[in-house]
Amino acid sequence: MCLAVPLKITEIYGKEAIAESMGMKRKIRVDFIENPQVGEYVIVHAGFAIERLSEKQAEEDLESWKELDDALRTDDSALTAEK
Repeated sequence: MCLAVPLKITEIYGKEAIAESMGMKRKIRVDFIENPQVGEYVIVHAGFAIERLSEKQAEEDLESWKELDDALRTDDSALTAEK
């Protein structure tokens, strides 16, 4: 299963860009985004930016990702403590 992740474009080099989110930087392709701009949020799937996001929507999505990550870490800690 693959998931699409919201990332913020920080650098652009032709059809390639650097984007980041939650401390992670990735090289992505921006072939499918017309006139991509530094500072824009995009949904990235399989290394390709496939859709623009508003900053508000990106922040909401990233908060959901953080909540999920925190919940999984809490569950892992509880399992480790039980052993």
